[in-house]
Amino acid sequence: MMISAEATPFAKTGGLADAVSALSQKLSASHQTIVFMPRYYNIDRNKLTKELSGLRVFNGNEEVSVDIYSSSLGKSQVKVAFLDYEPYFGRQGIYGSTPSSAYNDNPIRFSFFCRAAFAYCLKTNWIPDVLHCHDWSSSFALVLLKHFFNTSVFSKTKGILTIHNLGYQGTFPQDLFCFLGLPIYLLTLAGFSHMGGINFLKAGITCADQITTVSPTYAKEIQSEQGGCTLDGLLRVRSSCLTGIINGIDMEEWSSLKDPYIPFHFSYGNMEGKALCKKELQKRFGLEEKNEIPIIAMTSRLVSQKGIDEVFAPMYGCAWNICTQLNVQFIVLGAGETWCENEIHELERKLVNFKSYIGYDEALSHLIEAGSDFFLMPSHYEPCGLNQIYSQVYGTIPIVRKTGGLMDTVEGFDSSCPSGFFIDQISPEAVFNTVKEAVNLYHSDRSKIEMMQTNGMKKDFSWQKSAEEYIRVYKKYVESRHANA
Repeated sequence: MMISAEATPFAKTGGLADAVSALSQKLSASHQTIVFMPRYYNIDRNKLTKELSGLRVFNGNEEVSVDIYSSSLGKSQVKVAFLDYEPYFGRQGIYGSTPSSAYNDNPIRFSFFCRAAFAYCLKTNWIPDVLHCHDWSSSFALVLLKHFFNTSVFSKTKGILTIHNLGYQGTFPQDLFCFLGLPIYLLTLAGFSHMGGINFLKAGITCADQITTVSPTYAKEIQSEQGGCTLDGLLRVRSSCLTGIINGIDMEEWSSLKDPYIPFHFSYGNMEGKALCKKELQKRFGLEEKNEIPIIAMTSRLVSQKGIDEVFAPMYGCAWNICTQLNVQFIVLGAGETWCENEIHELERKLVNFKSYIGYDEALSHLIEAGSDFFLMPSHYEPCGLNQIYSQVYGTIPIVRKTGGLMDTVEGFDSSCPSGFFIDQISPEAVFNTVKEAVNLYHSDRSKIEMMQTNGMKKDFSWQKSAEEYIRVYKKYVESRHANA
């Protein structure tokens, strides 16, 4: 059972949703898999099947009645079970009414969600071998599994936690602990207590049988003081249970040969369609339609983690220098911090070769990947990252920070099979200089650019290998528990 606050296509704020859905579908070929998630306001009940009515779930200090709806995930055999409880989840948004806000009762909402997962399993007599939880919002389930259900029918169930982004930990004031329906001794024993408050992800790390994260390099980084976000000590203590498994992508959805969102298709053996996609992208943004001018693109949440200060901050970022000192076109798709959105509008007003779309558009994101020459990701940290993978599949060369999953999925220019460029340090100067290096190569030696495009397009980024690694983790711990039972 996957317990997750998000799953594509039902609810999504980032790569977590894509990973849960893609991994579940790949696992379902050999293992019965259920995804358990809330039914949010935007998920239409009329498109779901009511599975259970009046399921009783403990809510801190009382029992309440909930309904369970279900659907399937794509064309797979994966069942998605939706917890339907309007007071907590009949709201706009997942964690808050806007991407940058949070509901005050989130610890109560998501602890209730985790309790409901166990109630559902007990009611349907479906007891999983593996309870796979994702990020802070489902970490409470691991506390329940270890401290309440360890001698029940769940005694042989293993609890796995995947950390998709350590920067989001589910931290709340300590006085909210009394609303979680837990004995006070679990405040410390289960790992909730942290820096004067409570920390759901810390509790999940403490109680999980096995911890995974979304790339091998990120697994190392989060054990360091610099990358550990105050949890590095605990992660070092649990290092023997920590594994990094790189995310895959849906190679059917992201395919230069099949993508329904792009007007022309292509392959590394015939790149004519990419040139036509580039022309269409230039037309879409009102840019000069010249193939000899390279397009640099960014598709990103506009938050500090993504390096937006180094690129867009007034009187500091390098976007102005990129557009005025280099012969390029620059396209940005994204939304986030207000100051950054305003600055992007200001740059667009002043620069004829800088264009943007503030917001998100799925079809446009595919066209940007297919039509651009370079994709810029100057992230301060990146657990896995997906856009650098999408870029390579479409023959768009990534220019990325040397960190996390970016290091695990991109081969630098000095490697034997280069597919991208690495930004060694995070500063406006370093970003500009690496972009300049890539653009100079584009103008001086197109054969090397074509070689790098081919190298990236030949890579296999499917979920098959990742799913096999997860299955090995599952089997190792499930078999050990059965052996010790």
